[in-house]
Amino acid sequence: MIVKDLYLECIRLEESTLAHYIYHLLEEQKLSLDDSIFSIDLDQADHQKVAELIEKNVLSFHKVGIYSLKMNKNDFVFIFARSQQQAIQFYTETFYQAPLNCHEYLLDFELARGNEVISFRDLRKEFESFPAIAGYFNQTDIEVEAVQLNDPSA
Repeated sequence: MIVKDLYLECIRLEESTLAHYIYHLLEEQKLSLDDSIFSIDLDQADHQKVAELIEKNVLSFHKVGIYSLKMNKNDFVFIFARSQQQAIQFYTETFYQAPLNCHEYLLDFELARGNEVISFRDLRKEFESFPAIAGYFNQTDIEVEAVQLNDPSA
């Protein structure tokens, strides 16, 4: 794999720190896009400059994660938000109660939507502003299906 491929993957996956390090090493000509990734030496970077680049967000990262917030024993809502705190605040303002819990999911987690499978990363592209409700999940529906599948009399 070459640096260019890793750099683009970092941008796609919103790996801000590594992307900014690669950006800095490219800018300082201590690395080229055609180099092997094995030639990346983060010790050559000026860590203070990279910290400033990250703080200034020169690559314009705006991380948005997906959070599962438990509404009651069986119901969950998935919310796209920039942080867990933002997801909880949005939930509280929307549903007028605090969630029972809140967990971040991986954006690459795939779920069924109709007859297709879609990742949260791809689903996020359908939204223009955040926070936003991505969908709802009812745990009892899944448990009923699992019982029916395991029932030998069915």
